[in-house]
Amino acid sequence: MISQVFILSSKGDHLIYKDFRGGAGNDIVSIFYEKVTALTGDQPPVVMNHKDIYFVHIRQGGLYWVATTTAGSSPFTITEFLNRLAALVKDYCGSLSEKSVQMNFALIYELLDEIVDYGYIQTTSSDVLKNFIQTEAVTSRPFSLFDLSNVGLFGAETQQSKVAPSSAATRPIQSSREQGGKSEIFVDVIERMTVVIGSNGLLMKADVEGEIRVKCYMPSCSEMRIGLNEEFSIGKSQLRGYGAAVRVDECSFHQAVRLDEFDSHRILRLCPSQGEQTVMQYQLSDDLPSALPFRLFPTIERDNGGRLLMYMKLRCDLPPKSLSQELSSPDQSAELKPQSRAVVWKIARFAGGTQLSALFKLEVPSLSSASMLEVGPVGLSFELPKITATGLQIRFLRLSPIQPGPSQRWVRYVTHSDSYTIRI
Repeated sequence: MISQVFILSSKGDHLIYKDFRGGAGNDIVSIFYEKVTALTGDQPPVVMNHKDIYFVHIRQGGLYWVATTTAGSSPFTITEFLNRLAALVKDYCGSLSEKSVQMNFALIYELLDEIVDYGYIQTTSSDVLKNFIQTEAVTSRPFSLFDLSNVGLFGAETQQSKVAPSSAATRPIQSSREQGGKSEIFVDVIERMTVVIGSNGLLMKADVEGEIRVKCYMPSCSEMRIGLNEEFSIGKSQLRGYGAAVRVDECSFHQAVRLDEFDSHRILRLCPSQGEQTVMQYQLSDDLPSALPFRLFPTIERDNGGRLLMYMKLRCDLPPKSLSQELSSPDQSAELKPQSRAVVWKIARFAGGTQLSALFKLEVPSLSSASMLEVGPVGLSFELPKITATGLQIRFLRLSPIQPGPSQRWVRYVTHSDSYTIRI
């Protein structure tokens, strides 16, 4: 049973507050923020208590999503509820941010009224809620007929118009009923890499966690069929097809996915609901089919003036493009952050098959040979579009029955760094 639900900004500003039971005081929000900010570390515990009140919270979109409850309630249920609430707000508002929550507070209160009744969770299904939610979302950039960024000379279609913009999948699922929204469906293959490279340059750990995400903007779609690589296999016991093997160690599916064609043809079948859902999750450990995307060659020295010299040579081992359009070196910047005792080297673009280098000179008081051993490790944070580390690809995306009117289907690939650590 849930007593209160509230959403706070990273600075503790009250964005949303809903009291379902009326048993807590007005200072309950301030108590939570004082407790969560007083803790050391980047990840405070999900569950905290104050007297007989328990706080369960998550962080998404830079916001605190908090629910209060009493003893006897399952923290796992409430955590899943908060994750589902954040997903619903993202579906109905288009994005998760402090600005979108402030602009759509009436819509979020309407959602809370429908999904929770006197502290008891009723439903979090977007298919059920779409029959009751009437408030339209407010977006920061409304549609404009004068937005001609994707239109060529005399209205001709450009190459850019054939590519889905990054903000295309961040619009609300409840498009204006009078205007009518685009009939679109997005399938995203997202992978996160966890890599540890030793000081001797040898690979110590390489894990990939991936998921296939579907976001549907179609008013009705009876069935969707997603075809994966025919060579896709789970575990090492069975390899399929004649091409390069695409293997994962573990794989799980959404409960709505039908797998009657998966074993024979590697096809996922489901009836997508409006909004975003994860249809498949998978994991691969220590057996990547391709080379790592980046290699770092560090050199740590001390000059005659007692300064610490860090020479970094970063190499991108991704395959180079047949035609590179980058005619100049990418924009770079470096910043010293004394609080975290780190040097941040930012690279806007990095083409495959190239390498960059940087030399950092630091004035370190009482620099000794022992203190030089404390330098490191190096952490990389990156995003690689159009690339999957496992080699997983979408063969086809089919909808049945054929949708009336124009509809668009987008398939996108991206690989993120979850933790990419290089020891020095």
